[in-house]
Amino acid sequence: MANLTAKELTALSDQLDFEKVLCCKYQAAAQETTDTEMKSRFQQCAGQHKQNYSCLLNFLQ
Repeated sequence: MANLTAKELTALSDQLDFEKVLCCKYQAAAQETTDTEMKSRFQQCAGQHKQNYSCLLNFLQ
């Protein structure tokens, strides 16, 4: 991992939190909808944000 400034670490931490929240919101939306097309789209979005979260976390390790 590259040497990061405190400001960069704070930004990455904020982004991790953002990705986690979005993943949870899309998962909740997928569970609440009865429309199969919307459910599928919400699940795709949740999966993308989960992937983004994992990618950022791996970068920090």
